[in-house]
Amino acid sequence: MSEDTPPVGPVVDATPAQFPGAVTLGGRFGTVERLDASRHAPALWTAMRGQDAIWSYLPPGPFADPTTFNTYIAASEQNQERIFYTVLDNDRRAVGFFSLMEIRPAMRVIEVGNVVYAPALQRTPLSTEAQYLLARYAFETLGYRRYEWKCNALNAASRRAAARLGFTFEGIFRQHMIVKGRSRDTAWFSMLDGEWPARKAAFERWLAPENFDSNGRQKKRLGQV
Repeated sequence: MSEDTPPVGPVVDATPAQFPGAVTLGGRFGTVERLDASRHAPALWTAMRGQDAIWSYLPPGPFADPTTFNTYIAASEQNQERIFYTVLDNDRRAVGFFSLMEIRPAMRVIEVGNVVYAPALQRTPLSTEAQYLLARYAFETLGYRRYEWKCNALNAASRRAAARLGFTFEGIFRQHMIVKGRSRDTAWFSMLDGEWPARKAAFERWLAPENFDSNGRQKKRLGQV
């Protein structure tokens, strides 16, 4: 390379990734599947009604009645830019949902967002397993090379979750959005395809039966396995 040649990035596979779609991702603690308003909305409402805090950093919600909630879930099911998935426990109860969004197949970049976990899902093995299942789907089935997590910079719980799950903090986008009439700075995190094998191994060690005692409590934290 001559001194006059500017530096450029490495050559990569430019084959576009696949667009996410209807899929069922089974795990040991539960299942992730495409959101179906007719089947999932009643259970989600039961699990989330009165839990106003879970909507603090999201544009919709909280919802005062099942009608408005069901309208939101139905619209989410039909959204063609954000593909929503439901988290179901082993009793087939819908206890949360999230989406794959900001989908750019040509760049092989995708984001997990709109994460709404009912109290019954929070701080459970399934809450972690669901994130593992969706990340594995994005990297291994769909072929994305960059998996993003973004949240309100004031959302300390979401930032802790991103770090715990193995995302790398990249910085703050100042005055990035206006949400519910308030200014939002956005914290950006990412996980890359080259990092996924190590992240996947850590998830699987943490999710293994031998990492839980007879009461279902973890023996080692995700960052320790």
